[in-house]
Amino acid sequence: MQDIITQLVEKVGLSTEQAEKSLQVIKEYIQSQLPPMMQGMVDNFLSQARQPEDSIGE
Repeated sequence: MQDIITQLVEKVGLSTEQAEKSLQVIKEYIQSQLPPMMQGMVDNFLSQARQPEDSIGE
């Protein structure tokens, strides 16, 4: 999630607080459009978004 927040700050010019709140609203909206059993997938995706970059060079 931090990667998305960083991009919102850098590319859109939001403050960190605004970026965090924006991402929360987007996450909640996406989850509201999914069946309950799939809502956790959004959390998993956002929490693992940086793992591929972090594992480069290991």
